[in-house]
Amino acid sequence: MAATLCRILLPKQGWLPFTQCVRHGSKAVTRHKRPLHFLKQKLMSVTRYIPPPRPAPPGAYPRQTIRDQEDDPFTLLVKKNLKSVFQESKMVAVVQNSGSTADEMMLLKYKLHKHGITVKFFPNQVVRSFLKDSTYSNMAPLFIGHTVLFISKEPKVKEMLSSLRTSRHMLLLGACIDNTLLSAQGVVSYSKLPSVAVVQGELVSGLTLLISQTAAMLQRHPAQLSALLQQHVKQQSSEGAPKAQEAT
Repeated sequence: MAATLCRILLPKQGWLPFTQCVRHGSKAVTRHKRPLHFLKQKLMSVTRYIPPPRPAPPGAYPRQTIRDQEDDPFTLLVKKNLKSVFQESKMVAVVQNSGSTADEMMLLKYKLHKHGITVKFFPNQVVRSFLKDSTYSNMAPLFIGHTVLFISKEPKVKEMLSSLRTSRHMLLLGACIDNTLLSAQGVVSYSKLPSVAVVQGELVSGLTLLISQTAAMLQRHPAQLSALLQQHVKQQSSEGAPKAQEAT
């Protein structure tokens, strides 16, 4: 009897306690916030206030000394050369060098030198500093990367473009021709214009034709008037002769 009771109270797997904690189901919790609508989340993120950055307190950065603002003698010399280049040259073209070799650059220099075009190299930082205080300030964005200047005393645009076609590593960015800033497409359009001698010849021929036409018009009216008067006189004389004969 005792053995049977022990088997009932103590199962084979192990002893179980007489009191067990049973978790009953609770009600749904309604205190959590409901998620915002997707459009409302967008609106809240767009209209969220973004405070401006706090300025640095005085004395946090070192002050710029006068020595940093002054140019060294080399920079002054380069600026002086740039000033003479822009004053004496009617064509200043900016070309980007994208990896041409020394032999290719030497060959390009030789081709341009035959047409009176010179190749100049200047540091971009010095060039931008010079252009900032000059009338050519709009050319400053062109000086980025490895740039080269093609200068000539006369605007020889056709010769420059023909020489650049043979060099695949040189790209024309823009030019200043006769104190006029032109883009790369503007330089191509400028090269298609006729030369000054041709334009002057066309102008002279047009003016000569107008003068000759004006002189012909001025001479035609008096001649026509005199011809009409002579015809009228002849008619009057021919009509007066029969009347005289009838009277006699």
